[in-house]
Amino acid sequence: MVKILVVEDEYDIRELLQNYLENEGYQVVAASDGEQAIEVFRSSHVDLILLDILLPRLNGYEVCRAIREESDIPIIMLTALDSEEDQLKGFDLRIDDYIPKPFSMPVLLV
Repeated sequence: MVKILVVEDEYDIRELLQNYLENEGYQVVAASDGEQAIEVFRSSHVDLILLDILLPRLNGYEVCRAIREESDIPIIMLTALDSEEDQLKGFDLRIDDYIPKPFSMPVLLV
C-alpha cells in the first residue's frame, strides 16, 4: 500500500486530506510542523510527501531541503503561496509538483 506523508499545520485541511486519501486506499501519516515532518519522514517509510510551505518551526522549503539531502522521494507542495517566485523556489529544491490552494481533491489525486 502506498504511504503518504501529509505535512499541513491547519487541522481542518490536514484531516480533510487524510480522510480523502484514506478513502481512496492510501495509508496516511501526518505532521503539523516542519520538525515533526522530518521526524516522521525519518521514522516511517513513506512513498510520497504532500508538503505545505507555511509551517511552524521549519517552513516547507527547509523541510524539503533537509529531505533532499537524504532522499529523492516525490514531494508535492500544496500551498497558499502561488507566486511564480515561490513556485520556482520549490522547483529549485527539486520538488516534483506545486499545487496552489485552494485545490481540487480529484486533481490532487491525479
